[in-house]
Amino acid sequence: MNPRILLAAAAAALLAWSFWRHGAWMQLCAGLAVFLFGMQILEEGLKQLAGGSLEKLLARGTSTPLRGLLFGVAGTAALQSSTLVSLLAIAFISSGLIQLAGGIAIIFGANLGATSGIWLLALAGQNLSLSPLALPMLVFGVLAGIAGDRGKAAGRVLLGVALVFLGIDQIKAGFDGFGGGFDLAARGDGGMGAMALFVLGGLLLTVVLQSSHAALMLTLAALAAGQLQLEQSLAIAIGSNVGSSVSTAVVGMLGGNRSGQRLALAHVLFNAVTALLAFALLAPLTWLVAALAGLAGFGDNPLLQPALFHTLFNAGGVALFWPWQRQLAGALQRWLPERSDAIAGGGIERVRARHLSDQALESPDAAAAAVALELEHLGGLSLEVICQALCLPVEALDAEAPDAALLDARPDRSCRDAETLYQQRVKGVYGDLLRFMGRLEVVLDADHQRFWSGSQAAAARMVDAVKDAKHLQKNLGQRLHEADSPLRAAYVELRGHLFGQLRGLRRVARMPADTAAQRQARQHGLEALDRQAAGFDTAFRQQLFAAVKYDRLDGLQAGSLLNDLGYARRIHASLRDVVAFADEPGSLRGLRRRGAHVPE
Repeated sequence: MNPRILLAAAAAALLAWSFWRHGAWMQLCAGLAVFLFGMQILEEGLKQLAGGSLEKLLARGTSTPLRGLLFGVAGTAALQSSTLVSLLAIAFISSGLIQLAGGIAIIFGANLGATSGIWLLALAGQNLSLSPLALPMLVFGVLAGIAGDRGKAAGRVLLGVALVFLGIDQIKAGFDGFGGGFDLAARGDGGMGAMALFVLGGLLLTVVLQSSHAALMLTLAALAAGQLQLEQSLAIAIGSNVGSSVSTAVVGMLGGNRSGQRLALAHVLFNAVTALLAFALLAPLTWLVAALAGLAGFGDNPLLQPALFHTLFNAGGVALFWPWQRQLAGALQRWLPERSDAIAGGGIERVRARHLSDQALESPDAAAAAVALELEHLGGLSLEVICQALCLPVEALDAEAPDAALLDARPDRSCRDAETLYQQRVKGVYGDLLRFMGRLEVVLDADHQRFWSGSQAAAARMVDAVKDAKHLQKNLGQRLHEADSPLRAAYVELRGHLFGQLRGLRRVARMPADTAAQRQARQHGLEALDRQAAGFDTAFRQQLFAAVKYDRLDGLQAGSLLNDLGYARRIHASLRDVVAFADEPGSLRGLRRRGAHVPE
């Protein structure tokens, strides 16, 4: 039998035995389960109720650090999930919709916004039962499900709040049932070593429960039951704050690209440094919390003081990090540089997608932006491989004028096999792109659907161009090495023509397309390249037949040249379609003109 199944069965049996032995423990665990389920439903309902507005606000709301901070605060306060807001920020920064500095500001705001949750839990955890409020909310939450999608989302919010209320009551009753048998307050000597254990306990509890709200609710319930001292509860709050960044770190490091990994690391650094400072200043902060609580009139209320402490040390962390945002972003970029996939050198392993992340699949805009960036990545790699198939450096595409000597030169050792390069540099990225696009499950509107299908076609056309270049290189590379002859001269001419077409397509692709006049200019540029290609095709064929007629070429040589002319024509046509896609209604630029926030 699978060891995991055996382990799970043993854990379930042990838990069932513990429930049988102690009813209060079972009540506490049941309350925690109801609380966590309620938080999950509440988060889903709020996200459904927001629709795509949250993503649009995120894309617009990071133009300045202050706006990013305010979005983080408001988004976390509304959704009651700093993890959700942080993961959404990682998705958008991975897709290029926001910059690293904006993502860091959102992380600061998410930590501040998370303090609203402990205030709500502290207020709800007073000596009153919330069940009378929860019962009618359950009824209305179920009834709201018949009122369409919006009503169903609102109903899930009511159900989530009701289950949270019921869970809080069960957790409080569970702690009351322990009596003096579970008294952590008596186990702490008040020293820094003991407080460090409570910090570690808060961290582990949050990681295991995957919810800082649940960890803090248990802490408040134990504090209300007299089974924790105030200073111990503050230490647990410090650990819980660090634990809340662990999920973000794991998802960002494993599922994100370099940009997402940088933001995940920023989240961990912010929470860890803030926690260390709060722990080092725990005694004076405890005194300050008590003094401020007395001034505010709730000095005799132990539940509200952890909420005040949580707010103070997170606000202090933001104040500490705020002036150093630019330096932090620079340091993260140095610590986690972009992975290099330069074409020079041998022994390169298969290149993989650079901009795709699992988090981007949660939002249509983030997914579209990620695909757009990866298409640019794939296009750059494809163009490099095609230039290698011509035994020409890709940098020559940007020269002011074609170098006749370079076009006539014989290939040297820097010219690499296009088939090997295709396997190493194109195939993996193309496969990752198709896999990513096939995993999208969110509902797309008509514009995003057109972009999705057009992007799939554009990626396929890039790969077709590379495959045709592989075939072209077989004869081209061999003939360019030979001594001067009419056959070699024909291949030099074909090489120069195709390279000129690549230069032209690159120039058109870089032209702006924000206005109708600019898009018309791009279209005229493509039409001019089409006419050049057609004219060259006709003239080259005539030259071949004339060379055969006058015995400068034999029939087999002419046949090979005609086949290779076909490869060159298909390479131009494939890349031409990719450039033209940028101006179609279903393209990335089309989405941008309709207001979707996707990168240039």
